[in-house]
Amino acid sequence: MRIIVDADACPVKNIIDIEAKKRNIPVIMVSNINHNITSDYAEVIWVDETAEAADFAIINMLQPEDLVVTQDYGLASLVLGKKAQAISPLGMVYDLNNIDSLLMQRHINAKARKAGIKTSNPKKRKGIDDEKFKNNFNKLIDKK
Repeated sequence: MRIIVDADACPVKNIIDIEAKKRNIPVIMVSNINHNITSDYAEVIWVDETAEAADFAIINMLQPEDLVVTQDYGLASLVLGKKAQAISPLGMVYDLNNIDSLLMQRHINAKARKAGIKTSNPKKRKGIDDEKFKNNFNKLIDKK
């Protein structure tokens, strides 16, 4: 098992490093070259700044036993299609029961924005979000 992180805007990189290091699980953080990602534990891989470059890099290195941390529903659906696991930085575990509705909601929101309809912004991150992520993240990695 490896943990692969869509790292550009990931707010839980520190939690991932700490929890993975306790269990000696390799971590790979994938970021485009415009972000300064550092880690004392994880391997950091930089990709170019083109759209979806990090997503393609993650999918190309993905193995079925891996766990991917991403807030991108599209990437999460590809991860599930490759029989790996995915979790959001908010602690939501993506699975075959929720991914279709998440992708549909993303599509509906994109159409609304294109039509000039204002959609709501994401809620500000709270400490409880870190706890939820940590708990669900640990459940997934301890299951392996």
